[in-house]
Amino acid sequence: MLESIPTAEEMTTLIGKSLYEVWGKLCALIDERYDMDRLWDKGGKAWKYEYKYRRGGKTLCALYARENCVGFMVVLGKDERLKFEADKENYSKAVQEIYDNTNTYHDGKWVMFAPMDTSLFDDFIRLLSIKRKPNKK
Repeated sequence: MLESIPTAEEMTTLIGKSLYEVWGKLCALIDERYDMDRLWDKGGKAWKYEYKYRRGGKTLCALYARENCVGFMVVLGKDERLKFEADKENYSKAVQEIYDNTNTYHDGKWVMFAPMDTSLFDDFIRLLSIKRKPNKK
């Protein structure tokens, strides 16, 4: 568990102004659609921070931050992979390539994106809706 949640200034210093804007816009997009618990934590070996969206013990997605880099992870289980694969050609080439190049484990595909801008956000929201229908009106 984190001792303290990073401030806007700390996050801006860590990931940079433009990526902090991307981070903020992505969080706002998720917050608009989902009523979830939001949990800050240490990011493990590869990341400084992890920011998870969870509800009822299930993780929807997680954002990660390290120096000059943001990560957005969605874990797709077997049924969720089948749903994605049935609709795959309707996603951007970038999302398809990242999905295809992600290892599949016993518990699913841990698909990690490194958004530099908002161009893939529509695809991200569609991926999240595979995992869970939006629960905000």
